[in-house]
Amino acid sequence: MPGWPNHPPGSPESALTRTSKNVEIYTDGACRGNPGPGGWGALLISGRHRKTMHGGDLETTNNRMELTAAIEALNALRGKRKVILHTDSKYVMDGITEWMPNWKKRGWKTSAKKPVKNKDLWQALDEAASRHAVEWRWVKGHSDHPENDEADALANLGIDELEN
Repeated sequence: MPGWPNHPPGSPESALTRTSKNVEIYTDGACRGNPGPGGWGALLISGRHRKTMHGGDLETTNNRMELTAAIEALNALRGKRKVILHTDSKYVMDGITEWMPNWKKRGWKTSAKKPVKNKDLWQALDEAASRHAVEWRWVKGHSDHPENDEADALANLGIDELEN
């Protein structure tokens, strides 16, 4: 939902999130078949407030869903925030922290001079991240990390809702 966090004046969470510029985000993507139906999920935490988001696409790839989760979560934030974004995707982690600066210098080409795959989403992620101070953290997937497990469940819910 655009503009998160956005609480009614006087609500218990209103004062907390107005003064807290820090948000932790956990994202995940999933695909049943690759390509195939896919989903993305995100858990946003600011102080005591938690928000979940999810969605899906009937024909996509796991990498596209991993990127979409991060984009949607960052785009949901209102105002400039300090964000710690946790992802279990080495593709997202390496892409945003290592590969992207060189892709941009080369006009969105790889070191092999080929077009960057998922350029549309990488550019959207670059734009979304530029509005915040983002610290990127990798977390091992499927390793009993409660927030990452919740993001994974949300991504799978995104697929389940497509199939119903």
